[in-house]
Amino acid sequence: MRRAGLAFIRMRERIEKQIEQRTAMLSGVSHDLRTVLTRFRLQLAILGDDEEIKSLDQDVKDMQSMLEGYLAFTKGEAEEDFGSIDLNALVAKLEKDGKLLGKDVTSSVSGISQADVRPSAFTRLINNLFSNACRYGNKVKITVRSDAAWLVFTVEDDGPGIPEASREDVFRPFFRLDEARNQDEQGTGLGLSIAQDIARSHGGDITLSDSELGGLKAAVRVPA
Repeated sequence: MRRAGLAFIRMRERIEKQIEQRTAMLSGVSHDLRTVLTRFRLQLAILGDDEEIKSLDQDVKDMQSMLEGYLAFTKGEAEEDFGSIDLNALVAKLEKDGKLLGKDVTSSVSGISQADVRPSAFTRLINNLFSNACRYGNKVKITVRSDAAWLVFTVEDDGPGIPEASREDVFRPFFRLDEARNQDEQGTGLGLSIAQDIARSHGGDITLSDSELGGLKAAVRVPA
């Protein structure tokens, strides 16, 4: 039993080292490319305001946004300190953003209005799910339930949804469905991967299911 335990510990250490090396490599490449793209943007700004230049500049901006997404994925948010977040204010901001996009957003908040989470990371998690819902649905429903033990935050839409057989796959980095429901705002294919990492760093998780609206229901459950 002792030898088996030691072998398991060594195997875990090798896997963790491999993951750290791959993460460091992706982070380093993304950082270096971001520096190059910054130089490209400066050079394009000098060339003028021609339509072709504007098109190239937009391409560079898109590439830079993707790299920011990769860096956010490799960096994670685990180092952020825990703090209080106002759930009512967060939901109100989402409703405002949804209306600006022309979406029919409804919400319901019950229980304790404050939660002890990593504020920036948790907001990013919810924004990823909400942006995903707005991208593929016209109706979006937000439901928040919180007590002294758990916070459950659900986002539903009336979009195309995700087939049940693919609901585990969409959390894999860079995995894409035809509808690309796991993309983030930059279309990097990391939206749900980042969201799941943040939820698990809080000691919780995300589950996907069918929504009563006809689309996807994403439920985040974390200790409050």
